Order: sequence, then structure tokens, then C-alpha cells
Amino acid sequence: MGILDKLFGGTNINAALEEVRNTEGAVLIDVRGADEFAAGHIPGAVNLDVNRIGEIGSVVNDKNAPIYTYCLTGRRSGRAVAALRNAGYTNVKNIGGINKYKGPKHNG
Repeated sequence: MGILDKLFGGTNINAALEEVRNTEGAVLIDVRGADEFAAGHIPGAVNLDVNRIGEIGSVVNDKNAPIYTYCLTGRRSGRAVAALRNAGYTNVKNIGGINKYKGPKHNG
């Protein structure tokens, strides 16, 4: 695995989703655009475009809450994690890209 994979989505999204399901209070955030989200997203995910990540307080107030981000490939979710950390969120993780997700997707 190369350095870019480690920075941008080297995490196995399918294994990470098991962690999300087993973590009390976990929030799963899809940082893709609204159109991408509507076309298909992981069930239970909340959509907050990476370009609007500064609005995270409307979704998660607790800066210690476990937050997991994903996008298409893991790059935008990596940027979102950096922005969240800069905003004081302490428990954030990039779980990669939906392009490697093997489970059911919700449309709408």
C-alpha cells in the first residue's frame, strides 16, 4: 500500500463499517455532493458535502463523538477529517471510498 493509499482511503471501508456499527454514538458522514449522495449511499449515512464541512455543528455538537467519513475514493473524506480535526473534533476517521463498498446502497 502506497503513501497515498494510506492518506486517502487505504482503510477497508467494509471492515470499518463494522466498527461504525459497533461504536456507540458513531456518526457516519458521506462528504460527497448531494447529487452523488442521492444516487446511492451507505444506509445510515448523513450527507455533508466536504465544501460545507464547517457546518458540522448542525450534525454533531459533541467534539468527542466518533465520526467516520467517506466519499467516492477517500480523498475528499481525508480532507474532511483534516478540517474536522482543525475544528477541534478529536475522534474522526476517514474510512475510504464507497467505490470499494460491497453492501447495499440506499437511493434518495
